[in-house]
Amino acid sequence: MSAASGPRAGFISRLAALIFDLLLVGIPLLATELSLNLTTNQRFLLSLPVSLVYYSAFEGSSGQTPGKRFAGIRVVDLARGESIGFRRAALRYLASILSEIPLFLGYFWMLADRERQCWHDKLTGSVVVPVASARPAHWP
Repeated sequence: MSAASGPRAGFISRLAALIFDLLLVGIPLLATELSLNLTTNQRFLLSLPVSLVYYSAFEGSSGQTPGKRFAGIRVVDLARGESIGFRRAALRYLASILSEIPLFLGYFWMLADRERQCWHDKLTGSVVVPVASARPAHWP
């Protein structure tokens, strides 16, 4: 495997960010779902838009959810190193669901990929990099 075209976030830092975000969003969602005694379909109908807005807003603007900020990593455009914007951040979140379906294979893909991209990164032309390597002058 040849080297990536630039610095990339590692598996552990991405996993730490994901766990942090899941706790931050997941615990309040779960508490709400349980207190409202929602069915599985109703839970999905609540959690999908909440998560979509959460990831789109953070990754579409600064490239960092609170979990990514905690882990010191950021989502950027593969070609330009800039913000991916809200639309691509929303698509990236929806594509991450595809990365989860086959036993999270889409996430583990980064371990063998030259650019260390998960499936949802590939589908949206994004990469996750250490904050120190991002170019903040190009951010909205």
